[in-house]
Amino acid sequence: MAQAVWNGQVIADSASFELVEGNVYFPRASLVPAFFRDSAHETVCPWKGTASYLDVVVDGKVNANAAWYYAKPKAAASKITGHVAFWKGVTVTR
Repeated sequence: MAQAVWNGQVIADSASFELVEGNVYFPRASLVPAFFRDSAHETVCPWKGTASYLDVVVDGKVNANAAWYYAKPKAAASKITGHVAFWKGVTVTR
């Protein structure tokens, strides 16, 4: 079981997840959609591919680019297709 919490609110909760480089990747369906909005921010990882980001929004507070995902990861990272990870003060427990 893994859970992500920010600003006192559970924003993702799942019995299944993927662990890559110490980061818990939650299935996209386990996120509470009301707490997320798209971001234009992107970064590139040499072995995973291009990461897209989401802002986390809880009670009017915004944690910009606090979640990321690989829409089309490279073959070596295919297990995180459809998964989202967190950072920037989001507490993840497993």
